[in-house]
Amino acid sequence: MPLVMETRPAAYSVIIEDGNILLAHYSTLTVEGHKIEGWTLPGGGMDPGEQPAETAVREAFEETGFRVETENLLGVHAGYFSRDDGSVFCAHRTIFRSHIVDGTLRCEEDGTTNEVRWVNMAQLDTLVGPTTHFFDAVARMMGFENLSGWAGHYRSLVEETAGEIA
Repeated sequence: MPLVMETRPAAYSVIIEDGNILLAHYSTLTVEGHKIEGWTLPGGGMDPGEQPAETAVREAFEETGFRVETENLLGVHAGYFSRDDGSVFCAHRTIFRSHIVDGTLRCEEDGTTNEVRWVNMAQLDTLVGPTTHFFDAVARMMGFENLSGWAGHYRSLVEETAGEIA
């Protein structure tokens, strides 16, 4: 039987300010009707004719209320998910480092994003959980071994700063 695979190109933004990362919580149904939810970066699927950087900017605004500019391409990640019918879904994600230009934090209305918030980088792995391959991939793009290493870097900075203040 030939492999049947649906691919969804998407683009996401890593936005970090003052030791906090902007995250979006999604909740949606798969084609089989299974509920999936979790924390992710602001971003989502490309519209026909869009380039990845355009998608990252549009999606960040739709989900968070912030207008952003992309700074640089961090990398590309493909996540593969088996479906009940034997086909495979591929989430093909382009990841950018971005910064906020203007706007006010708010959550998307009538979409899959049901919460957005700033999360302290030192707590990122506790919120997201230790098994997410997407955040591990983004951490590697940022120069860390995995998500725990990325969050641990910020925990070390917090501990160093606390020692200097004491």
